[in-house]
Amino acid sequence: MAEPQTPPDEDLKDFCNVGYASQCSRLPAERRADSVRFAVANHTGDRITLSYVYERDHAPVEHGRLEYDCALNCWLAPLQDACVQRQAECYVGAYLERKQLAISK
Repeated sequence: MAEPQTPPDEDLKDFCNVGYASQCSRLPAERRADSVRFAVANHTGDRITLSYVYERDHAPVEHGRLEYDCALNCWLAPLQDACVQRQAECYVGAYLERKQLAISK
């Protein structure tokens, strides 16, 4: 297995900061999507529903919903794709931090 490499700053700036890395030389030719987008579809009580969309060539190729139970601190049915599941976890974490900051102001 190859050693991990950090891309040059230009690659990070041009290909990695907005979710579309289709011009990145490190991106596998065979891939499910160029980007995955998340949005909070609903937040009531202790339940957060996320919508997600896999995009390829700037078009949706797959979509769905994830539900997070804040009281139990767990996903009701996590995604099979561990990488995208981790991205969803980061998205919910950032969302909850923003909500907490807004409440404390």
